[in-house]
Amino acid sequence: MGHLDHATFGWLTPLLSYVMACIGAALALRCTLRALAATGSARRNWLITAASALGTGIWTMHFVAMLGFGVSGTEIRYNVPLTVLSLIVAMAVTGGGVFAVGYGQGRGRALALGGLTTGLGVASMHYIGMAAVRINGTISYDPLLVGLSVLIAVVAATAALWAALNIHSPVAVGIASLVMGAAVSSMHYTGMGAVKVTIAPSAGSLAGATAMQFIFPLAVGLGSYLFLTSAFVALSPTAQERADTVSAQRLPEGAAL
Repeated sequence: MGHLDHATFGWLTPLLSYVMACIGAALALRCTLRALAATGSARRNWLITAASALGTGIWTMHFVAMLGFGVSGTEIRYNVPLTVLSLIVAMAVTGGGVFAVGYGQGRGRALALGGLTTGLGVASMHYIGMAAVRINGTISYDPLLVGLSVLIAVVAATAALWAALNIHSPVAVGIASLVMGAAVSSMHYTGMGAVKVTIAPSAGSLAGATAMQFIFPLAVGLGSYLFLTSAFVALSPTAQERADTVSAQRLPEGAAL
């Protein structure tokens, strides 16, 4: 058995991964609120932005945390196509959940469907990402902890979508984002707690890319996307602000009549 270390850099990677999850959740909530107040193509575009933010935040959280993952007795490499697939899955399933909420006719049904879809997708992203890990040995899982991690993912996703439908004030969105970030992090580390490693020393080199060769640059790029999108959303006027501007522009003309 290899000794697992989930924080080889101390608290840096767990804390940074939690921050990325919170940013993705906050941005997704704000974009979903904008979408629900919009119609037509504007609603669709805001929902796409919300899905990309949530998917990016969750994926970045996972792989930033994985930067601190180490196993004694072996190097760690990552299969690049599977890692990219995990990102695509994260984007696709969170998009399905967000659009179910944004266009669903029955709120309760849409919330249940969206939460289940998104939660299962988040769990799939996690375990596809773990399938990309290459070590000198084998990785197995505790099925009970795997099931618990999937349950946490579904509950966390449902809570996030409920917040998107019911929470409107900036302070409440901030609190909801902190809770969502904690839930996503809990799902990740519960899933990592299920990991068991059996080392089988090999003279051959491992296939794949190191975390610093591939994971770190991609995580930095996606993190930058989150920060830039956050700035764009913060500077974009809300539907109410646009309506107030239009009313203010029409007021002198109406007064003159």
